[in-house]
Amino acid sequence: MTKALEGVRVLDMTHVQSGPSATQLLAWLGADVVKLEAPTGDITRKQLRDIPDADSLYFTMLNSNKRSITLNTKSARGKEILTELIRRSDVMVENFGPGAVDRMGFTWDRIQEINPRIIYASIKGFGDGPYTNFKAYEVVAQAMGGSMATTGFEDGPPTATGAQIGDSGTGIHTVAGILAALFQRESTGRGQRVNVAMQHAVLNLCRVKLRDQQRLTHGPLAEYPNEDFGDEVPRSGNASGGGQPGWAVKCAPGGPNDYVYVIVQPVGWKPLTELIGRPELAEDADWATPEARLPKLNKMFQLIEEWSSTLPKWEVLDKLNAHNIPCGPILSTKEIIEDPSLVANDMVVEVEHPQRGTYTTVGNPLKLSDSPTTISGSPLLGEHNSDIYADELGLDKAELAQLAEQGVI
Repeated sequence: MTKALEGVRVLDMTHVQSGPSATQLLAWLGADVVKLEAPTGDITRKQLRDIPDADSLYFTMLNSNKRSITLNTKSARGKEILTELIRRSDVMVENFGPGAVDRMGFTWDRIQEINPRIIYASIKGFGDGPYTNFKAYEVVAQAMGGSMATTGFEDGPPTATGAQIGDSGTGIHTVAGILAALFQRESTGRGQRVNVAMQHAVLNLCRVKLRDQQRLTHGPLAEYPNEDFGDEVPRSGNASGGGQPGWAVKCAPGGPNDYVYVIVQPVGWKPLTELIGRPELAEDADWATPEARLPKLNKMFQLIEEWSSTLPKWEVLDKLNAHNIPCGPILSTKEIIEDPSLVANDMVVEVEHPQRGTYTTVGNPLKLSDSPTTISGSPLLGEHNSDIYADELGLDKAELAQLAEQGVI
């Protein structure tokens, strides 16, 4: 069975997380992703190592299904080889600092001369403006994209989210742009630039908070549990912030992740009152309607927690689901990695690696019926130099040896 992106060659000049997360998705969808690294390798190969002298999980979990070549793009011969790689590629992706690729001698105009059909995707921290040259990292993007100001509890500091919305979130946005550009090329015959900024991607994921910022001009946000409102959207803990109030309630025995997130829909209030042993609240005018409950969200979830805290979270989950009440247990990273349903859905996958042996990684969340994904291990540094430089570009063994000796590859 062919893959969705079979026949698409991606020149992957990315490093760390935002770029590799994008190119890994393309590889999972069937593209031939050639990861071009400096002879010293992607910095994450050595970062956060748990096994000495082996590629780190940081690297392996972002670079599966790819091929690796090494190249010193600052050398004259390296630039010639890069030119040929660009000529043979459909997509080129990079996440260097602003202007880095231009300084290599590969401006967009030059790249178009080499290959008018190429899609050139760039990931940067910020768009044009006063932030352009700021160094961007995951949590910096969260800070400047609206996420941190609205995450956490009202009496606490701005808080980063565990989800990597700045890096991997930007990678997903980049994939969308690349696929759109490839589709448009079918009708125009031309490649184009795809530019995605980490701040912009985070902002796109925080749109509901901008919705609420505008709603504030008409008064307090009733769906939030906060008592006081200024002129900015406040941090509101675990509140859903949507039309249906939700909260994470404690469960027994009271461990750090012994919680269930519960959403109280109008239709779910009566069965909830029965579960928590307060059936009279279903008919009480002070509690019976969503409008009556909104000013008392903290008290409402306190009542639910008085019940849930006496039971294990899986029992709470079963009882709530029996009444079709929206809920979900807070799953720890250990529970997720051991979850049989995630294993069955190929979202927690065991992969072989020549240095590490078997390790666990995340599978492809994009499930295509005609393009199933098989996750393979990440490549060793320069593992495919011979395949690409000799077999595809036609360099002979003598030159390959010389280039290695000179530090070009």
